[in-house]
Amino acid sequence: MGCEQGRDEERPVHRVRVDDFLLGVYPVRNLDYRQFLEATGHPLPPFWNHAEFSHPEQPVAAVSWFDAVEYCEWLSGASGKRYRLPTEAEWERAARAGRVGALYTWGDEPPHAYRPYLDRWGGDVKGPLPVGGAPNEWGFYELGENVHEWCADWFQKDYYAGSAEKNPRGPATGERRASRGGSWRHHIKVSRCAARSSIPPHFQYADYGFRVACAV
Repeated sequence: MGCEQGRDEERPVHRVRVDDFLLGVYPVRNLDYRQFLEATGHPLPPFWNHAEFSHPEQPVAAVSWFDAVEYCEWLSGASGKRYRLPTEAEWERAARAGRVGALYTWGDEPPHAYRPYLDRWGGDVKGPLPVGGAPNEWGFYELGENVHEWCADWFQKDYYAGSAEKNPRGPATGERRASRGGSWRHHIKVSRCAARSSIPPHFQYADYGFRVACAV
C-alpha cells in the first residue's frame, strides 16, 4: 500500500495482507439505490431528481457515509449475505489488480496518454457518467474515476506508520471517513490507486458514492 511519490498520508509504502473478499464490479447505481429507497422510505439524496444525476446506470451520488452503511445493512437483510463498505486496503488491492506499485487502475500511463480515459473523460463532464467504461485487469469498473467511494475506515493521516500487517481497518475513532478513487468533478478526474481522501461522514457531496464488499 502507498506511494513514495504521493502525498504525506500515502507514506511509508508498506505490505499488508487481506483475506479473500468480494467487491462490486460497479459502484452502486441509481437503479440499485432506488430499490433501497422504495423498500425503506429512506430520504432521497440531494440531486436525485436533477437531470445530470438521474440516469439509472449512473453511480448514486451525494450519499453520506451513513447512507452508504444503511444501504449495506438493508442489502444484507434482503439477500442473506453480510454486505459492507470495503476497507482502504481492500479497495487499493482491487484497484491495483495484482500489480504491485501500479499508479493507476490501468497501469502507469498518465491519464492524458491513456486513450480509454480520454475517450470517456476528455470532454466537459457535468456529473457522473453511466457505468461501463474500461475495466481494470480484474474486471472492476471506474475505481479511479466517476465518483469518490466511501470506505469503512476512519481516516488518519499518519495511520500507515503503525498500520496492522493483516486486514488493516483504520484507526478506532476519528472525525473523517476515508474515501478512495477519483471523481467527475476534478480537473484531473483520475485518482491514483494509492491516493487517499476523506470528509466528515455526514457530508453529501455531489461526487461521492460507494460500492459494496462482502467476505467470501
